[in-house]
Amino acid sequence: MRNYIRQFGVNTDFVLRNGKRLGIFYLETGASRPSKIIYDRANSSITELKPSMIDWERIFRDKQWFHWSGTAPALSDSMAATTKEACAAAKRGGLMVSCDLNYRRKLWTPEKARRVMTELMPHVDVLIGNEEDSATVLGVNATGVNLENTDLNAERYEAMTTDLHQRFGFKYIGTTLRESLSASENGWSCLLSDGARCYRSRKYRIWVVDRVGGGDSFSGAVIYGLLSGMSCQESVEFAAAASCLKHSIPGDFNHVTKEEVMALVSGGGSGRIQR
Repeated sequence: MRNYIRQFGVNTDFVLRNGKRLGIFYLETGASRPSKIIYDRANSSITELKPSMIDWERIFRDKQWFHWSGTAPALSDSMAATTKEACAAAKRGGLMVSCDLNYRRKLWTPEKARRVMTELMPHVDVLIGNEEDSATVLGVNATGVNLENTDLNAERYEAMTTDLHQRFGFKYIGTTLRESLSASENGWSCLLSDGARCYRSRKYRIWVVDRVGGGDSFSGAVIYGLLSGMSCQESVEFAAAASCLKHSIPGDFNHVTKEEVMALVSGGGSGRIQR
């Protein structure tokens, strides 16, 4: 795994080798029907991680951003405590902290998720999550939204982000808007709020090859946009295009380049072969 991510230029100096096994999941990809995932993470290395096992101050030195996913504290009580320790260290180091809520019902109950995640929110500057995760984990709903409906009312999502800003004091909130036309065809757009205004991307109609990793690619692109000095509108357009392209790629990783994303942002979505 270290060699795999290293080939993309990711620094693996601080990867901790510990435990008996890596966690895995099994994906049954659906065509014209929902995909299904089974997790096999019991007794994996990350579930055995405990507070004080990682030198966060050393890792965060000269860094700008710390991102974590809601799947991390869901894995074990010790991982929840370790996540809190990491967030506190990041804030002491002056880093921006972002969280993707990523609620997974196969990992924990809504009651435990809400209890644990609510305690972690004071450390978070940038919240990322869809309307279902916000409702389940933080108790904030996009009023009147039907998740099975293909007609998404952006104003209701804007009201949801306003509520989240007021309750938790986030600097930015990003959310994906998926219109499920079918299991294989989706409408896709994104929102980014800075507390004063909500910015919405253009909407894409996509034929899904693999939707796993679509949310992660949105998160990564939002972080890239904000870190590189893009405006909120530019950041959400970049993130929507990047995550749109991810849906055309099998596997977890979004292998597109910045140039490919910018080409789609500027209108290059004709699908013509590039020779």
